Amino acid sequence: MYAIIEESGSQRKVVQGDEILIDLEQSGEAKLGDTITFDKILVVGELGGSAKLGKPYVQGATVTAEVVDPLVQGEKIDVWRFREKKAWQRKQGHRQKYTMVKVTQIKG
Repeated sequence: MYAIIEESGSQRKVVQGDEILIDLEQSGEAKLGDTITFDKILVVGELGGSAKLGKPYVQGATVTAEVVDPLVQGEKIDVWRFREKKAWQRKQGHRQKYTMVKVTQIKG
């Protein structure tokens, strides 16, 4: 069984057992083993079979996930700003923080 969920403004396809990175939950203080429930489900279906489409969400469908790692740092991104023909440049770095969860149940 698979589902397409809406999480933090983006859509993700998940299957039971998948480990995915989501935006930081509870400021990184989520406990190992906590459960998170996603209720904005766009599509629920069987692999190679039929699917339920939501308008915009599937009624009564939920995806439950368990926190595997409460704080994961993403790749470092360097942002350079400069001005042409001037001796001015500035470098700024950024690392996004995520929470890793494992999908335990898809109900719908």
